[in-house]
Amino acid sequence: MITPFQAASFRRSIPAAMALLLAAGCTGGSGGAASNAAGAKPVPTQVTAVVTPPPAPPKPKGAADPALRSFYEQKISWKACKDDPKTKKKDESEFRCATFKVPLDYTAPDGKSLDIAVMQHPAAKPDQRIGSLVLNPGGPGGSGQDFVKYAFGEFDGPLHDRYDILGFDPRGVADSAPVRCFDDKARDERNARDSPRDPVERKADGERSSKEFSAACQDRSGDLLPFVGTRNAARDMDVLRGAVGDDKLNYLGVSYGTFLGSLYAEEFPDRAGRLVLDAVVNPAADKLDASIDQTIGFERSFRAFAADCVARAGCPLGGDPNKAAEIGANFLDKLQDQPLRTAYDGRKLTSRLGWSGTNSLLYGDKETAWKYLREALTLAMNNKDGSALLFYADNYMGRDEKGHYDNSADSRSAIRCADGAAPAPSPERIEQVLAKLKADAPLFSKDTVASDIEGPGCEFWPYKTPEKPHVIRAEGAAPILVVGTTGDPATPYAASEKLAKDLAHASLLTLKGEGHGAFGRSKCVDAAVAAYIVEGKLPAAGTQCTDGK
Repeated sequence: MITPFQAASFRRSIPAAMALLLAAGCTGGSGGAASNAAGAKPVPTQVTAVVTPPPAPPKPKGAADPALRSFYEQKISWKACKDDPKTKKKDESEFRCATFKVPLDYTAPDGKSLDIAVMQHPAAKPDQRIGSLVLNPGGPGGSGQDFVKYAFGEFDGPLHDRYDILGFDPRGVADSAPVRCFDDKARDERNARDSPRDPVERKADGERSSKEFSAACQDRSGDLLPFVGTRNAARDMDVLRGAVGDDKLNYLGVSYGTFLGSLYAEEFPDRAGRLVLDAVVNPAADKLDASIDQTIGFERSFRAFAADCVARAGCPLGGDPNKAAEIGANFLDKLQDQPLRTAYDGRKLTSRLGWSGTNSLLYGDKETAWKYLREALTLAMNNKDGSALLFYADNYMGRDEKGHYDNSADSRSAIRCADGAAPAPSPERIEQVLAKLKADAPLFSKDTVASDIEGPGCEFWPYKTPEKPHVIRAEGAAPILVVGTTGDPATPYAASEKLAKDLAHASLLTLKGEGHGAFGRSKCVDAAVAAYIVEGKLPAAGTQCTDGK
């Protein structure tokens, strides 16, 4: 049985990359405003578009553009970070915080500017310092500052010896002009609400939810929404590179952070230094295909977890590995009619929250995260207590113990809607998708209906984006190290293989294991990443590592 102390220690005991992925709600599917706000089990959604787009940004000149010179030449004033419980076991003086300015609109840099928050963990051996290593934990909506605060231990050794470790909050996220849509009460209600079973009611509910979300974002953050896309974040990252005095950007991005890194290499190939892209979001993927692949990936991981569970004493899913996953899924589905009590202020564990807590733990590895999932399901199924699953659902969706939400869910939806749209799928396409899901992910698509695939997504968003999925070649960029995990549920391994082939110069490093993100989970992977970032030495073609080794 999991105790409150065990639950509270969850972040500290799991790999750093996973801790941040949970904080960011990092996924690889396209999602949409309604689905992201809902926090239910992965369901494929499709986005469409409305209204007139802002002009597409011109090809960047960066520091060579006279209108941007002041941004690139600004001096960052580092100060000791404020005391933070996330770093209380670390000497606070080792972390430095600052902001740097970027234009809100790169087509009009003389207009309004934004303050972008950044945290630095200075190189441990300053006399051997190479430069800065910039991090992004994913999401979108993940805080780079949190990555530094949570994960500083993962960089001990050659990386931190030779590099200042930098994490910035992308525009619209956390401390960088955060997008805000719903208050805490509204977010609580939406996260707990199960979708109607009736297809007609379900479609109407989804459209109503999406309209409410889009209107709330427009009301509270409307001026910012057209400018929070990843291409602008990549340009902000180049301003950061210039402001800290680096000739090249050295970078480690996880999940969505791989998309940010890919776009940076496309925008600034001559300034791309040693880039590591771990757990790939394929920039060329069709949005609907990406959602289908993710749904199938989560079901595969859930089935693998269930089979592993029944081989261990005390598993609540029975003793038959062929039936265990179905038993677990049926239990979580039935929470729609029979929500469980919890120890949290009279809150109930609904089906949506139960699936959210479960899926959050499927991001992790077998030895740690799956152990917590076994304990959480045991508490729920045997003791009728949903406290542990609710804790993990809250953790995943950015809710703290006082009931306050960070802005990760709001910014995630806003960034996704700014990053691309697609026409609504045809009736024939919808039938194909439903057939594939029922065949390859029957547990995770049991309640999926046509309207879940049609939308809602970004079709009620206040503006239309010109961005579209496309192959990124990054011609002229230095070799890029792509890392993929064979059992990754959120960004299936095939996406890492695809990006490594699409990039003009890339090397693929494989982790054979479960979970989302490889860095921090394998000594072999960590050594290969450090060798590349510090020495420029890529792993041999076909290199494979094993989880934990």
